[in-house]
Amino acid sequence: MRLAVNIDHVATIRQARGGNEPDPVTAAQLCELAGAEGIVCHLREDRRHINDRDVRLLRQTVKTKLDLEMAATEEIIGIAVETKPELVTLVPEKRQELTTEGGLDVAGQKKYLADVIKTFRQHKILVSLFIDPAQAQVEASKEIGADMIEIHTGEYAEARTDRERNEELVKIQQMASLGKNLNLGVNGGHGLNYVNVMPIAAIEEIDELSIGHAIISRAVFVGMERAVREMIQLVQRR
Repeated sequence: MRLAVNIDHVATIRQARGGNEPDPVTAAQLCELAGAEGIVCHLREDRRHINDRDVRLLRQTVKTKLDLEMAATEEIIGIAVETKPELVTLVPEKRQELTTEGGLDVAGQKKYLADVIKTFRQHKILVSLFIDPAQAQVEASKEIGADMIEIHTGEYAEARTDRERNEELVKIQQMASLGKNLNLGVNGGHGLNYVNVMPIAAIEEIDELSIGHAIISRAVFVGMERAVREMIQLVQRR
């Protein structure tokens, strides 16, 4: 099980003061030193945290894998093609949301997303689709040519009862298995933390977890490298 660290909220802290610190590029370097196998950042249309400069410098300095989360809009597609991350993860994006609220409706916009994937394929950039754990979305992702899916684990993370949590876990397990059977790479992420991550990490069909907010929050108290190492210990303890 690989861990990719989302460094968006290092930039969120920076933006609170409008200065240059803390620098998400430095944070990414520390994550890699601690053993993270990928760096994730989300270039939003409103640039609320990660900005164009961050993406450019991350591309120049990340030594593992750069995963650029993005909405499938013309402007951001152009930036991704120019920057050439190893992977782009297409996500839905709403202007007023605090964080991504759900999965991409791949089944409902197959033609457009298929064209977007073709564009990235021409530039040798892998494409992942951030989707809810639903059969129609997994199958549509395969149909339009995605390289992998990232299963939205938010409903699992936010479940209030053991029963609800177990129900969501079963959905994730089933859709991860379906994704693998369809020869898709399978990642997972959203809302995962040091308390709830292990049952997700135990799903053998999931190749990689993308975790950000929990790690950045922990890093405030123990430092970035220790926070990343502690999460790696949990996701690799099968």
